[in-house]
Amino acid sequence: MQIFVQTCSVLLLLLASSNVVRAAEMQYPVSVAAPEKGPVYVADRKLPGIWSVQDGKVSSFYKGSKVFRTPLNAVRCVTLDEQGRVIAGDSATREVYRFEKAGAKPTPLTNGGIGIPMDVVVTKAGDLLVSDLELHRIWKVPAAGGKPTLFAEVSAPRGLALDQAGNLWVVSGTADQLLKVTPDGKVSVVVKGRPFNFPHDVVVLDDGTAVVSDGYEKTLWKVTLDGKTEKWVSGEPLINPVGIALQGKNILVADPHAKTVFSVDAEKKVTDLLSSEK
Repeated sequence: MQIFVQTCSVLLLLLASSNVVRAAEMQYPVSVAAPEKGPVYVADRKLPGIWSVQDGKVSSFYKGSKVFRTPLNAVRCVTLDEQGRVIAGDSATREVYRFEKAGAKPTPLTNGGIGIPMDVVVTKAGDLLVSDLELHRIWKVPAAGGKPTLFAEVSAPRGLALDQAGNLWVVSGTADQLLKVTPDGKVSVVVKGRPFNFPHDVVVLDDGTAVVSDGYEKTLWKVTLDGKTEKWVSGEPLINPVGIALQGKNILVADPHAKTVFSVDAEKKVTDLLSSEK
């Protein structure tokens, strides 16, 4: 009897330990953001919520509820404002939220004024630009929050990025897949036609070239200044690169099928940020 009890105790401890490990594993990371130095923030659609990653260790920044129409139940994107605060877009509540700190209650910024917020960036003035896949709009939201105003009309907008001149780059799911919007809202085409298979997100490098993530092609594409495209990093370990962001000179890649975040340097070396956890 004593042996049976001891065996059960050991099994329970193992199960508890296993649950702790599983609780710290990403399930479906779709978006990533980071300061030049410091923790990486990852929006996980199936957590649902946001992870914080630092030195290969994963911790929960905010865990939402599985109940629909609750904050971050359907988180789509994450970014940081100029003060380093986390901003996240959520289609379950048609909202963009700001977090003052880890675990804090999120502050809604638009009173449910966004349809499907696929991505969000923060301008130098602190205002938010949000791509709305449902309403085919780019919305502008005041830094302090408030009613969104129309910034530009773009069909099927997804990923967003700002360049050094303040232009907004937009990944589109329609006829022309990469667009640019000037600070006064004028839209032009960067990449004509549909060279990408299923583009998700974009970042713009210091030299003005862009990188676009393509989930179906398992590829990061380089886009030159004259709009030409070429495969830059392709294939394993990338499985389905979705959200991308810059951290210094490196590109962070959220891959929901690999269930991790990769970092790609200028030499195209790909590193798994969670490798020490696996």
